[in-house]
Amino acid sequence: MSAKNIPGDKINLRLILVSGKTKEFVFSPVDSAGDIALHVYDNWPEADWATECVSRAEILRLIYQGRFLHSSVTLGALGLPLGRTTVMHLVPREHLPEPNSHDQRQKSKGGSSSCCSASCCIL
Repeated sequence: MSAKNIPGDKINLRLILVSGKTKEFVFSPVDSAGDIALHVYDNWPEADWATECVSRAEILRLIYQGRFLHSSVTLGALGLPLGRTTVMHLVPREHLPEPNSHDQRQKSKGGSSSCCSASCCIL
């Protein structure tokens, strides 16, 4: 889909699977990560993604800028540009990682967090 075909009030998502296969879908800024997972599951591209098929929508997770998105986060809340294409990864995963799991491992090893002294939160 070229930029001229994306409606000005929509967001084109290019979703990348672990295998490297991609597919594009158009969504509204009010659509949440959970809505997107359900839409992709219900409209699974059988021809292209047959080997990556999952058993249910709830295990599909979006990753944006290196962070897992919780199902309630909307595209608008992420500040994604309208009428443009945004790339996200789509992975099958039962549970999201704990928000501070990396920090806890570092502290237990006696190291300090590479981030900062404030606690980080995954959206």
